[in-house]
Amino acid sequence: MYPTSCDTFVALPPSTEGQHRIIFGKNSDRPCDEVQEVVYYPAKEHGPEDKVECTYIEIEQVSQTNAVVLSRPAWLWGAEMGANQHQVCVGNEAVWGKESADGEEALLGMDLVRLALERADTAERAVDVITELLEKYGQGGNCMEDECGFTYHNSFLVSDRTEAWVLETAGKYWAAERVEAGYRNISNQYSITTKIDREHPELRTYAQEQSWWDGKAQFSFAEVYSYSATARIEAAGGRYCEGRKLLQKSEGHITAETMMDILRNKESGINMEGMFMTTGSMVSVVPKDPDLPGVHFFTATPDPERSVFKPFIFVLDIKQLKHTCSPCFGEEDPVKKKPRFQSKPNRKHALFLKHEGVAAIIDSTMERGQKIEQDMRDLETKKLAEMEKYLTEGIEDSTLLVHLFTDTVTEELDIYSDADTV
Repeated sequence: MYPTSCDTFVALPPSTEGQHRIIFGKNSDRPCDEVQEVVYYPAKEHGPEDKVECTYIEIEQVSQTNAVVLSRPAWLWGAEMGANQHQVCVGNEAVWGKESADGEEALLGMDLVRLALERADTAERAVDVITELLEKYGQGGNCMEDECGFTYHNSFLVSDRTEAWVLETAGKYWAAERVEAGYRNISNQYSITTKIDREHPELRTYAQEQSWWDGKAQFSFAEVYSYSATARIEAAGGRYCEGRKLLQKSEGHITAETMMDILRNKESGINMEGMFMTTGSMVSVVPKDPDLPGVHFFTATPDPERSVFKPFIFVLDIKQLKHTCSPCFGEEDPVKKKPRFQSKPNRKHALFLKHEGVAAIIDSTMERGQKIEQDMRDLETKKLAEMEKYLTEGIEDSTLLVHLFTDTVTEELDIYSDADTV
């Protein structure tokens, strides 16, 4: 059984509270034993001959990369979701359709997420980055840390301070939809129909050549490129519809807390449990005013219902987020050696280890578990209130925010340490 989940959301004015912010959110659903880390990389200049080693292949580097914060499976180079210094946010989804997914090693969709964040200063530019790289290098390769050969194509939801884009791909072919108001979500199915604002120049002729479209009927990307029906597509369709209903329920009043509640929703399947579960979550609040900072919240731990969304703000002199960084194995990493995935090292970071122990306490002791969960939620509520000041008034002293994420993780770890001593 393979993962069939992941959900990404965006809400824009007038659907957001106060109508002056964009709210982005994503659950990353992966194998339950996979560790997701939250890492930061500063902006950097590169030489004309520099290369960048992605998960499987090496590609040409650009002269300047943006500062990025990423939530990613610890075994690979790319990311499931993240943001950059320009307040561009990106999340991806696995999608399957009539165009077969290639097992040949190329760029993973998760590599494309990171590359877009490192290279784009707007959401539309992120679409350009991804589609240009698709044309040049292709997408493909095993998407799990084992020898199963699990492959898929990718869809992306990208936002910035002014708009969002949905980008859906099938091999090198793609369609993109601009979202300028309201709300939008994506799941593990094609969702762009007849509203196509940009597309691969050969998207329609290729469909005709494959006898997927007769060239006369109105062109719907989802209808033309999707499978007609499979259990996987039906499950994704169910979550897509439930996600849309949850957004609609709070239309006009969507906040960071609203998005966190949606990501925590288990009844809809959005917060997934079992062999494949929600292993990391992200919520970003991005004001339309360019003078105000964006705040990006990450869990770095499984199950958002039992996790703390911790804030991150881009300021100068941020150091690596040590408590949520997994061990690095360098060239000895089994992912780097061929044949790949001959073993699986322990990638658990400090926060993951503590969270794992406390999750067992929550499961086994009702009263203690409820107290721990309440302390976690109180910490999150406190941080949300603190962030509201920056979101409305701006930053007076950026030095106070250099260790914001790490300090919040330390407060979370203190809760877990107290739980261990009870």
